[in-house]
Amino acid sequence: MTVTQETRGRILVVRVEREHKRNAIDVDTAQGIDVALNRLEDDPALWVGVLTGTQTVFSAGTDLKDGADARTERGGEYGLIRRSRVKPLIAAVEGVAFGGGFEIALACDLIVASTTARFALPETRRGVVATSGALFRAVRALPLHVAKELLITGAELGAERGYHFGLVNRLTEPGQALADAVALAEQICASSPVSVRATLAAISAQAEEQDRSGWQATAQAIQTVSASPDMEEGIAAFFERRSPEWRGG
Repeated sequence: MTVTQETRGRILVVRVEREHKRNAIDVDTAQGIDVALNRLEDDPALWVGVLTGTQTVFSAGTDLKDGADARTERGGEYGLIRRSRVKPLIAAVEGVAFGGGFEIALACDLIVASTTARFALPETRRGVVATSGALFRAVRALPLHVAKELLITGAELGAERGYHFGLVNRLTEPGQALADAVALAEQICASSPVSVRATLAAISAQAEEQDRSGWQATAQAIQTVSASPDMEEGIAAFFERRSPEWRGG
């Protein structure tokens, strides 16, 4: 089992536990996340969710070998990215949140990260583009030029800098991200659940048109790179552990 669930009062803690693969998301893991988040949304006794990885890694994104179809009917990519939610979801990040792992965090409502956390979108270094929301969610969560830098260079963003820019809500000591995320969830539970859901629904409604435009732009970007030999070269170079030789056309 690569995804586990634990209830703490009205809080559901969802853990991705595939550390030998750096918590990369394959089909089974996406299904596990989907089941857990369906439970969060459907169970009236649960008010807040916390999504986390292991003590050393949040997620390295898509499993390039077994994750091509890592999406679900209700949640979309990873069982989360296109999900319609009304209950708050907090990402608790230790270690790397790269590629799709960063996009998972961006799809959550709040991010708690330890000082070990590192965020990156390395897709362009592999001849592809971020496909799971980062092309518009990163721009909303970060200053424009910072988001552009991450998206076109693959550079890493440390947790402290992410906290400075407002990407990270709470910055913790190593190993404390989950505990602090649960504490934040408990603060949310002190508010009316009806008020919390109505607030999040109102915020989501304002972003709906931007999201539609963002997904259209993402689809166009995917179409462009799919027609380029750079995509095949980038993926081959990744598996062969060498530097890619771009043709640039």
